[in-house]
Amino acid sequence: MLSTFRRLIHSKFGAVFAILFLGVIAAAFILGDVTSGKFGTGSMLGTGETVAKVGGSRLTATELQDRVQRVFENARRSNPGLQISDFFAQGGAAQIYDQLVSSLTIKEYAKDQGVHISKRLVDAQIAQIPAFQDAAGNFSQDQFRQLLASQRITEQMLRDDISREILEKQMLAPLGLGVKLPDSLVLPYASLLLEARQGTVAAIPAMAFLEDKEPTDAQLNEFYKANAARFTIPEQRRIRYAVIDAERFAQASQPTEAEITAAYNQNKGAYAAKENRSVEQLVLPTEAAAKAIADQVKGGKSLAIAAQGAGLSVSTVKDQSREALTASASKAVADAAFAAKQGDLVGPVRGSLGWVLLRVTGVQSVPAKALAAVKGEIVETLRAQKEKQLLTDFTGKIEDQIADGGTFEEVVKDNGLKLETTPLLLADGKQAEDQLHEPAADVKALLAPVFAMSADDDAQLVPITPDKRYALAAPGEIVAAAPPPLAKVKALVAVQYKLNQGNQKAKKLAEDIRAKVAKGAKLADAIAQAGVKLPAPQVLGGRRADIMRGEQRPPAEVAILFSMAQGSVKTLPIGQDRGYFIVQLNAIKSGDAKSQPELLAQVRDQLGNAVGEEYGQQFERAVEKEIGVRRNANAVAGVQRALTTTNSSAQ
Repeated sequence: MLSTFRRLIHSKFGAVFAILFLGVIAAAFILGDVTSGKFGTGSMLGTGETVAKVGGSRLTATELQDRVQRVFENARRSNPGLQISDFFAQGGAAQIYDQLVSSLTIKEYAKDQGVHISKRLVDAQIAQIPAFQDAAGNFSQDQFRQLLASQRITEQMLRDDISREILEKQMLAPLGLGVKLPDSLVLPYASLLLEARQGTVAAIPAMAFLEDKEPTDAQLNEFYKANAARFTIPEQRRIRYAVIDAERFAQASQPTEAEITAAYNQNKGAYAAKENRSVEQLVLPTEAAAKAIADQVKGGKSLAIAAQGAGLSVSTVKDQSREALTASASKAVADAAFAAKQGDLVGPVRGSLGWVLLRVTGVQSVPAKALAAVKGEIVETLRAQKEKQLLTDFTGKIEDQIADGGTFEEVVKDNGLKLETTPLLLADGKQAEDQLHEPAADVKALLAPVFAMSADDDAQLVPITPDKRYALAAPGEIVAAAPPPLAKVKALVAVQYKLNQGNQKAKKLAEDIRAKVAKGAKLADAIAQAGVKLPAPQVLGGRRADIMRGEQRPPAEVAILFSMAQGSVKTLPIGQDRGYFIVQLNAIKSGDAKSQPELLAQVRDQLGNAVGEEYGQQFERAVEKEIGVRRNANAVAGVQRALTTTNSSAQ
C-alpha cells in the first residue's frame, strides 16, 4: 500500500506543476523530546498530541491533519467532484499516515547510521524543479518564492521534505538492485499475458424500463437528498486581479542619447573592424602523423584526399573570429590561422585535441561599425534592460507593500492599477452553467495559484509572461462545493430519478437471467424471453496482453472475463444508473511464453521491480521494529473526524 501511494503521489498530484508534489507533502516534522511518553487513549486528538513517535522525533496530530488536507485539496483540483468522504473511503488518510511514519522512520535510522544529506545536494534538487525555472531554464528566486507562498510552504519545510525524499531513495533503492528472478517464476506470469478469453455479453439498459409517469415532489426530494453528491457543483471562485505589463514603462525605458553613446563606448571592441577566417582542419594524434599528411598535401594532394587515405575526414568551420577559434581549438591554432594567407596550409600545430593541420579557405574582413549604424540595436538592448529593471522594481515595491500588511485594494489603488474581477469560475476556468466558457489568457494563468489560496491569504504576484507580464491576484467570492437548490435542477433530477428506478428494474432482470443461465439456459434465449426488447448479446474477448496494453483500460465487461471461471456467468453494473451487463465466460485459451524471450525479459524486469519494492517495504518494517516506532491507534480516525467536520462546515 505504501509504495502504491507513493506512485500515486508522484503521478497524479504532480500533474500541473513540479512543485505540487512537494506542496502536497510539505509539512515540517517537529523534532525533539516528547514531553509525555504516553499516547492519548481517547478517541479525539488534540492538535499537539503525538500520533507517532520515532526515536527522539514525533509526528503530531496537527502535522498529520495538515498533510491530509493538502493531499485532499490537490486531489480535488484534478477531480473537482471529489468529496472528503470518498477520499477517506479510498484509504487516503491511512496511506498518508503510513507514508509520514515511514519517512520519519527512515530519517531517524539514517541519522543513527551517520547518513547525512548536504545542503548542496538539496540546492541541486531545488534548482532542477521546472516550476522554479524562468523561460531560459535558469533558477528564478522570484518564482521560487512566489510558488512556495502560493502553496503556503516555507523554504525550510520544502528542504526538509526533499532531504527525506533523497534519504528514502538512498536507503531503499539499493535493496532492489540485482534482483534476478528465475524462469520458473517469470514464465507463468508472462504466459498469462498471452492467455486469450472469449465471452458473451448482454446489456440490460435502464432506458428499457423508463416510465412516462412523472415522480412526485416527495420522491424527488428524497432522491435528491440521498444523491446530493451526484449533483454537487465543485468549488467556484471569483478571481480579483490587476495586470502589470512591461508596456506601462515603454516611455520611461527609452534610453537617452548619453546612455546610447556610453553603451557604444563600453562595447567598442564589438563594433571595431575585425577579420574572420574559414578553415579546413584535420586533427591527428601525433606530430609525426600530421607531418606525413602535410607532406602529401605539399606533394599535390588536397587536404581532404590525404585525410581520406588515412581513414580520416576534414572538418570545416566558417567565419570564425580569433576568439571563437581559440575557444574551440587553442590559442596556438588560432594565431597560426590568422597569420596565414588564404589558401595556405598551416601546421602541424598543437591543439587541445591533438596535432592540427589547417588550410585557410576564406578571409572575411568586417569593417568597423559607426555609432549611427548600430544605434538601433543599442537602443533596443538598453530599452529592454531598463524596461525589465523598472518592472522588477515596481513588482518588488508591490511585494513589499503586501508584506507590510497592505490589502489587495490598497495596493491596487496606490499603484494606479486596474482592478478586474472574473465571474464565478470552476478550477478549470469553466462556469458551472456554461461549460463552453473560455477564460481570457491572463485568467488561465491565475486559475491554479488562486484556487490554491485560502480566503484570508495575502494577494500574490503571479507571472503570466516572466519579465513581461504579471498579475496581482487574490480570490474574491468563494462558493464552496455544494448541490444547487432542487428547484434549479428539478428537471435533471427527475430524469435521474426515472433512470435510477429503471436501473433497479434492470438489475432485478439481470439477476433473474443470470440465474437461468447458471442453471443451463442459453444467454441468447433468456434475453429473447425477457418480455422486454433488449439488445442482442455480443461475443467479446481477446488476449490479455492486447486488451490491457500500456496505460489503456479495457471496458469493464471485457476486463471481468479475466477474473471469471470457465463457464461462469456474472452481472456487472454499467455505471451511472445506466443498467447492467450479464457476462458469460465461454472459452479460455492458455498462453505459453517459452518462445518469446523479449516478453520474458520484460516481465522479469517488471517483477524484479515489484520484488525490489517488497524488499524495501520489508526493510522499512524491520527498521520500525528495531527503532521501536510507536503509533497512536486513534490517529487516522481522529483526523478523519476533524477534517470531515471542517470540510463539511466549509460547504
